[in-house]
Amino acid sequence: MTTRQTEKPVIVSDFGDDPDMAELVSEFVSGLPQQIADLQAAFTAGDTETVTRLAHSLAGAGGGYGFRPITDQARIVEMEQRDSASPESIRASIEALADICDRARRGIESNA
Repeated sequence: MTTRQTEKPVIVSDFGDDPDMAELVSEFVSGLPQQIADLQAAFTAGDTETVTRLAHSLAGAGGGYGFRPITDQARIVEMEQRDSASPESIRASIEALADICDRARRGIESNA
């Protein structure tokens, strides 16, 4: 018997209905994979300062482009890094952020 994993719902910007913001939101989302890759690379390298800086930047940008879940999860990564949480906890939080960013990307693709 195989189990089927339920795909999590897409995340859309609060500005999704604003035609003036559509291109900006799309550009932001298209850059998310690189931002997550940079964050993961910094974490793997043990570069705590860069992890904190990138998470902080992503938290601000996420809200600015109408993606509250990105802001909330990036703040968790930032706080855990600043508070010297366990590497396992920080890794899990970064993975959760990567998932949220992927769901935002899928949300843009489904509206294209």
